[in-house]
Amino acid sequence: MEWVTEPRVTAEAIKAANESFYRAFRERDFLAMKRIWATQVPVACIHPGMAPLLGHGEVMASWRGILAHPGAPILFCSAVNVHVLGTSALLTCLEGEKNDLPRLVATNVFTIENGQWRLSHHHGAALLTPPDKPKPKDHTLN
Repeated sequence: MEWVTEPRVTAEAIKAANESFYRAFRERDFLAMKRIWATQVPVACIHPGMAPLLGHGEVMASWRGILAHPGAPILFCSAVNVHVLGTSALLTCLEGEKNDLPRLVATNVFTIENGQWRLSHHHGAALLTPPDKPKPKDHTLN
């Protein structure tokens, strides 16, 4: 796939790459997970409640362990927002198990590598406020 400048087409390609990430996670497919991650740029991954993992080797070792664990969650992605930044993109979403309220919030950063959108950073964190709950009003005194 060549770099596309039309934002809608680009956003759809990024969303498709993001869905490939979650599909590999749900299907416990380590080889598919490995193909999704960039190899020519620095990569990082922050799993919920954990310190950052840096470099392709550390990140892939963590995914190998997660995907092999029978108790690992089966996550689906919702509320996807894409921000294209030239040859990189920032994607935010909510993560939850099917038919369940989202329990996590994630940021995924993609970059173009060999004409494909590849994941270079994933950060998952606990969602402390339900997404449908109204945000508190600002009570700052003027």
